[in-house]
Amino acid sequence: MRGGGWLTVALVTLGCAGRQEESPAMAQARELLRKAESPSGDVVLRCEPEDAEVILDGVTRGLCSDFRGAPRGLRVGEGLHQIEVKKEGHWPYTTYIDPHGTRAVLNVLLQPMGSDIPERGTP
Repeated sequence: MRGGGWLTVALVTLGCAGRQEESPAMAQARELLRKAESPSGDVVLRCEPEDAEVILDGVTRGLCSDFRGAPRGLRVGEGLHQIEVKKEGHWPYTTYIDPHGTRAVLNVLLQPMGSDIPERGTP
């Protein structure tokens, strides 16, 4: 055990002396990770009917009931995104959102196709 201390010091010294410059591939990987960690948002969906389908930027993500905010909402990355909510037999709902790294709540009431849709301002 008496000589073990010198071995540790030698290995630590050699490890520090052997440092090399970062490769271009490693620098690119670090940049991609940094971009992936960009601010994202969380959208809580409260829909009627709850089993309506949620489509984010043209990709089906699940049902409204999946994103009620407990335990999580719909995660969206940085920038403008299209959210569509639809269910067979109902008029679809489409909106655009730019979350800016925050949590938003989206209340959606889908109207059945056979019913009249009231004009804005009409009770």
